[in-house]
Order: sequence, then structure tokens, then C-alpha cells
Amino acid sequence: MTDSKLYIYNTLKRERELFTPMHPPFISLYVCGPTVYGNSHLGHARTYTAFDVIYRYLLYLGYKVRYVRNITDVGHLENDADEGEDKIAKKARLDKLEPMEIVQLYTLAFHKNMRQLNNMPPSIEPRASGHIIEQIVMIEKIIEHGYAYVSQGSVYFDVQRFEKDYPYGELSGRVTEDLQHNTRELDGQSEKRNPLDFALWKKAAPEHIMHWPSPWSEGFPGWHIECSAMSAKYLGETFDIHGGGMDLLFPHHECEIAQSLGANGKQPVRYWMHSNMLTINGQKMGKSLNNFITLDELFSGNHHLLEKAYSPMALRFCLLQAHYRNPIDFSNKGLQDAEKAYDRLSGVYLSLKDMNWDGATIQDDTEKLLSSFEKECIDAMNDDINTAIVISNMFKVSPVVNQFATSGKTEGVSKETFEKFKNAYCTFYTDILGLIPEEDTTQNNEDFGKLVDSMLEMRYEAKRKKDFSLADAIRNMLSRFVTLQDSADKTTWKYEKKK
Repeated sequence: MTDSKLYIYNTLKRERELFTPMHPPFISLYVCGPTVYGNSHLGHARTYTAFDVIYRYLLYLGYKVRYVRNITDVGHLENDADEGEDKIAKKARLDKLEPMEIVQLYTLAFHKNMRQLNNMPPSIEPRASGHIIEQIVMIEKIIEHGYAYVSQGSVYFDVQRFEKDYPYGELSGRVTEDLQHNTRELDGQSEKRNPLDFALWKKAAPEHIMHWPSPWSEGFPGWHIECSAMSAKYLGETFDIHGGGMDLLFPHHECEIAQSLGANGKQPVRYWMHSNMLTINGQKMGKSLNNFITLDELFSGNHHLLEKAYSPMALRFCLLQAHYRNPIDFSNKGLQDAEKAYDRLSGVYLSLKDMNWDGATIQDDTEKLLSSFEKECIDAMNDDINTAIVISNMFKVSPVVNQFATSGKTEGVSKETFEKFKNAYCTFYTDILGLIPEEDTTQNNEDFGKLVDSMLEMRYEAKRKKDFSLADAIRNMLSRFVTLQDSADKTTWKYEKKK
């Protein structure tokens, strides 16, 4: 599959482009990671699940992928501004803990949530606090090239000077004149030459907990410089794909471009990819609106907006039903509809993975439908990672698989087509979409299976003796726990989550 071509959305040029790697195939991927001062929420699930699927698909195509996702543990100030308290330091002060205790606590919680969602870990997960030297060196280069200045112990990026050589705002489509007109005065603004200038290094106030020595002051790095420094260290001065949520498009990613150009004179990224935002019942998610839902709350049902608990896989399926660049509105109805749809596809997968070909005849419609499945799914993924179309294709073939399971015969399809289809379906379900069928432990419980088989024998004996009342009673009782499928000569069963 190494010669496959991947269409991905190039935000900078606002058009689709064909991207093929050099050989040997290698792709570098950087995704902005979380600021670890609180529990992971639905927005995190949206972004990191989207890029998990992108990572999985690149691996499926045969690429060697270096996937870097950072941890922000310093320099991210309140309201994403250049003034105010560090978000982690503020949490540490309120909880009376060391900042690195906060970092460790919420990093572990983030990793737990990512495992629950079946998101693969990145190749490298650097922390901003572990790369202070790299950030200082990059700032020194930006100053040397004339794109930054020192002011009262802090260092600011000079946007007006930068714009004499490079455009600023091209990624997000912002115009600096409009930005400057709409910029309000902030505390510390007097340190800057221009309201649009942003901090590369901040001198620490006496009460600031987290600070390091530098050529300019005892202080800490700005939020934007960390990603520029760490991506350059692990992926090079120019790398393939940079991802993150749409909320990072401006100012964070715009500042990253300016910093990298200012330090290295090169565009840092070939392709920018952004997952879109989500709303809750039509409103933007926020603590002030009392609709902020963490992943732990979603999985436990412990939130006033939730009618019930929702499983990690139901959430993952819900996210993948929409294209990663389309907005998503979360509601109980939407999640419950996704849950039902996911259960249906899980049943198809569980039936198919243990199914063997034993057909005899070939029907043109069935043969055509199953033989085209893999290509249609690949075409959808190549068209800017369109997981919604992949899921639609899975539903399209579901009636055929269910018919196979009910009849116990894979009629209408050749052995070659069936085996190719089965492999493609199972690969897309587990390896690319990253879904896991939620099977109750009783399905793999040997004693439970023996009990079901014994009761099916009792039912068969009752039917042989024409005691249909007893046979129906046994079926009704078993149907509370398993799904029975009767054919002419046998009854098969499988465990499915019952509502």
C-alpha cells in the first residue's frame, strides 16, 4: 500500500492537494497536546481521536510515522494571554500542591482517558518544561535575526518587523490592521512596541512559582514557543503535518509559523490539519455556561446534562460519524443514536470475524457489493480522511453479513471476494477506525457458554417432543442475555449488550 496517495486538506492554500511521500515512505506528524491542569473533556476527545485515526491510516498505508504530541506544563497563561497567572501554577496554588504534582496527576488522567478511547500513544511525548534550553536557543536566534526585542526582562516577537519580510495571518486569514484595531489594552501592554506582539519569554514576578534562568531574566517561556522548539527538535525545521483543534488556528499556530520563520527562515509545516469545534445542545462548551463535560463525567453519567453514562466506544463512534473538519453538536439523543448505530456495527463485526466461507453460488449484486467495499473505504479515507463515508459503507454491507449469519451460509459471493471483504471490514473496524466491540465478560465465560448450550439442547429436545410452550419459554429466557439465530438445522447464539 506504500504507493497509495493521500488527499489531505491544506489550510494554508485553501485547496486540496495530492501528497505523496519520498521513498522510503516517512511522515512526520506533530499535534498540539493538552495543557495538563484539569480533567480531559469532550474537546480533547474530538481532537485526539481525529488525529489518532489519521495516524492509524498513515500506518495502514505503509508509512513510517513519527508522531509527536506534546504536554504543555508551563507558560500557558490565563485567557491565552501574555499576562496573568500560569494555568498550572494557579491550580497548584488552589490545591496546595507543587506544580509538577498537578502536571503528573492530570497527565496520568489524560493518558487513562486516551486508553479508554483506544487512542494510540504518540511516538514521542515531550514536555515543555523539559525543553527550556531549546526554547531559549530558538528565542536567541529570533532576536539575532531582528524579529524580537527585549523589554524589561521579557522578550516579545516583533510582528511589524516580521511583516516586512513575511506575511503574518495567512494561515488563519487574519489581517493585521483589523487585528490591531480590535486589540484591547492589557496590563503589561506598555512593555510591547505593538499590541499584536506576543511573548517569547516572560520575566517572572516574585510570586510566580515556575521560573528558570535565561540571558534576559529569571522567567518562563511563552506558550507558543514550546511547540516551535519541540517540533523542530524531533521532526526537523520543516516537517509534514501539524495538527490541532480549530481553536489553535489563531493565535497559536499563526505564532508558531512566525517564530519558525523568524528563527530558521523556513516554513515549518507542509500541511496544516485542524479538527473542528463542538457544541453542547447548540451552545459552546464552557464552565461559565455550566455545560462543561469531562470524559470521566461522560463515562460515569455523573453530570446534570447527561441522562445516562456513555461508553468510550460509543463516544468514539459518535465522533467518527462526522468528518473531522465539520462541527459536532453533542446531545443525549445524538449520543444515544450513535450508541445504537455502534451496537449494530459491533454485531456485524462479531458475526463476520468468526465467519468462514462456505458458499456455492455467486450472485452478481452480492459479489459486486462486497468486492467494491475495500476500494470505497480507501477512497473515502484518501478524500481527506472521511470516516463518515467509511461508516456509511459499513452499514451498506451490514444486511448481507446479517443474512450470512442468519442462514449459516455465505451464499452469493466467491471465496476470494469474501475473504478479501472480511479482512478489509475487520481491518477498517479495528485497525483504522480503532473501534472495539463492547462484549460483556459473560461472552467469553466458559461456564456461561456451557449453560447456554445446555439450555439450547433442552429447547431442541422440547421441540422434538412438540412441547412448544417449554421451547418458547427457554428461548424467551435466553433472549434476555443472548441473541439466538435459528436456521433449518441448528440454533446459534452470541452475546450482545441488552438495553
